[in-house]
Amino acid sequence: MAAAPATRSREFTNPPNYDFPFHRLSQTLRDPNKTPVVLVACGSFSPVTYLHLRMFEMAKDYVRQNTDFEILGGYLSPVSDMYKKPGLLSAQHRVTMCTLAAEDTSTWLMVDPWEAFQDYQRTAVVLDHFDHQINDVLGGARTADGEHRKIRIMLLAGSDLISTMSEPGVWSYSDLDHILGRYGTFIVERAGTGMDQATESLARWRNNIHIISQLIQNDVSSTKVRLFIRRGLSVRYLLPANVVEYIEQNGLYLEDAASPSTPVDKESVAGSSKKDNPASTLCS
Repeated sequence: MAAAPATRSREFTNPPNYDFPFHRLSQTLRDPNKTPVVLVACGSFSPVTYLHLRMFEMAKDYVRQNTDFEILGGYLSPVSDMYKKPGLLSAQHRVTMCTLAAEDTSTWLMVDPWEAFQDYQRTAVVLDHFDHQINDVLGGARTADGEHRKIRIMLLAGSDLISTMSEPGVWSYSDLDHILGRYGTFIVERAGTGMDQATESLARWRNNIHIISQLIQNDVSSTKVRLFIRRGLSVRYLLPANVVEYIEQNGLYLEDAASPSTPVDKESVAGSSKKDNPASTLCS
């Protein structure tokens, strides 16, 4: 069994006017025999697609059928503009699109802008941030009897992530041990990815790596969506309708690196809602 990772210093700098979102976070554990879990997906989300959202639902099904966990909430954490990935729009646009998608399609997903609106942050630090906010600041979860429980933070990602984690030199050992040893991850399989070989090299943390099979294959990606838009093709039903409307209204992705840097008429678009670090390879 892997040794417990060393505890890191928990000092965080928040962006201006930052408030941690917890309006959809359940802090009551329904089954006292289960471990409370919050899912965190770090990624570019340029733009967010239905597959990004679908991954949370697949993870929720997997957890219910195969584990002794109980999901209390889920977060999308868009990467910082400092990541400098091709096709990466400004954090303002990406956070807005993710918020539109989450608010309109889900009752338990939220968007945390902490990572997006500051300098580049490693995935390990992002997970520490969630752990701090949810457990240290908010106090974790409680059972119906009032017993306090620490909420476990777990990374949700596509299989591209586990492939990079198994490649020498891409991730530091200390970060791998912190992410996989302290927190753990759910990995959604993608067609053509050699999961067995990737997970074999990460055998030290095998008990904290949960592989989720796609029963219906879906290879929608942000890269393909951007390509469709540049070619003048429809992207409806590949991503939420309000995100499509936001993209069209702001003229996004019409050129590879020439989209407007600030949104136009953001309030009216938001009002229409009904109520990649290596981790950013998530369905990119």
